[in-house]
Amino acid sequence: MAQWRVLVEYADFRRLFGGSSISLLGSSVTTVALPLTAVVLLGASPVEMGLLGAASFLPHLVLGLPAGVWVERLSYRRVLVGADLLAAAALVAVPVLAATGLLRMWQLYVIVLITGTCGLFTAIAAQSFTPTLVPRRELLPANSALVLSNSVVATSGNALGGVLVQLLTAPVAIAVDAASFLLSALAKARITAPGRPTVTPPKRQPLVRDMLEGLRVVFAQPVLRATTVAATVGALAGQLQGVIVVLFLVRDLALSPGLVGLVIAVAGLAGIVGAVVGVPISARLGNGPAFIAGMVLASLAGLVMATAAGPTVLLLGILIAAQLLRGWGPSLYGINQQTIRQVMVPPELLPRAQATWRFLVYGMQPVGALLGGTLGALVGFRATLVISSVVMLIGVGAALISPLRTLRRLPVAEA
Repeated sequence: MAQWRVLVEYADFRRLFGGSSISLLGSSVTTVALPLTAVVLLGASPVEMGLLGAASFLPHLVLGLPAGVWVERLSYRRVLVGADLLAAAALVAVPVLAATGLLRMWQLYVIVLITGTCGLFTAIAAQSFTPTLVPRRELLPANSALVLSNSVVATSGNALGGVLVQLLTAPVAIAVDAASFLLSALAKARITAPGRPTVTPPKRQPLVRDMLEGLRVVFAQPVLRATTVAATVGALAGQLQGVIVVLFLVRDLALSPGLVGLVIAVAGLAGIVGAVVGVPISARLGNGPAFIAGMVLASLAGLVMATAAGPTVLLLGILIAAQLLRGWGPSLYGINQQTIRQVMVPPELLPRAQATWRFLVYGMQPVGALLGGTLGALVGFRATLVISSVVMLIGVGAALISPLRTLRRLPVAEA
């Protein structure tokens, strides 16, 4: 497969891939262990849990735009290594404080803010670094390899987190995440390329002007603008839908916890398959149409799930079909939107473009979560699934009326 060829041929990309996969595995453990630490050890209230969840998104809203400017002015490799080390130091504080009886909720808020900030800088640096580690013609399979890793590790990491919490307790399981960031830092420190734009950047401007330049480069070009608008609308709709899926499965469909876990796992497995086949599908359809196709698949997931009813076999069949769409769609549009941005944005402006994208897309997620919970309470879960899918289809419409519809080939193979 093209993904493995890229990993074999380009050692620096392999080191970035390996470090990112290791740290993501650890973070998937923490996704389970940190909330359990708050609930079981500290007796967190629903409001406190909501604040803990919001804290993970806050760095994207507050630092999303300036982070791109700061990353652009530094070595990508140093940003990656420094962020991993800081995240490790923050996370190791959890088991230490828990062991001494000093752990409090406010400390978890601070730790989540620190790790969220580290994750923001890591994502911007890694996505900007990749085009310098592989030739342009290999960007699509490189991005596919990263998406594949994310899908595999996230699916297995959550399960591992549950096992580690059961065996070691939640705070000690978080220490595994801290160790994973140390290993990630070691892998990324071995990258030989420092990771700076190949084009000499212009004279340093005030921070606000540089941030506005990042917005301009994303929205001035029609293809980039359409991709960003579609992804932002999709993120809003995805969270609007995501927060009520488990509630729908449990309260409306009365599924057992085991069946809920099975249904949710299907989307993760489908994401793995989607990342594997994303490259040949994109080659056949073209980058723009493949992006749109992925958005359509993701949009249909909520509509299909909303029809779930009937005998258990039929019910599970409908839910599995919906989860397959939910897994395939994001993998397909994800590898293409990332590749489109990496190819079409000048290297010296790429960190700012990546930061603008994350500011908009991730900034919409807490808004979508809030709207999803409110709609679920007001109109019910089935109606919310339909509404969220319609919202996502609006994003598809924005892509269809743009040049993305006819974007068959990026200037990748020419490099």
